[in-house]
Amino acid sequence: MEKHLKKLTTDKNGKVVIFQPPNLPLIGWFVCMIVAVLLPISFMKNGFMNLSGAFLFLWAYQEVTQGASYFRRFAGVVVLSIVVGVFFI
Repeated sequence: MEKHLKKLTTDKNGKVVIFQPPNLPLIGWFVCMIVAVLLPISFMKNGFMNLSGAFLFLWAYQEVTQGASYFRRFAGVVVLSIVVGVFFI
């Protein structure tokens, strides 16, 4: 069990990589969400909400394809599923 947990949370160099500093797509998502919340104009709010979804999609795609650990790849799959699922609701 411990072997599987270690494989889930470490990269190929043996470093634990569950949490990392935010990268550019996460920063873009956060900034666009804040701007969308602060804007009173409807069409601008919708534009920033859509842009924030695009940034979140990009982050999730990068995690799925280039994630340093299986945990990060799994997190990418979960977020990617949610982002894509929102388009069909």
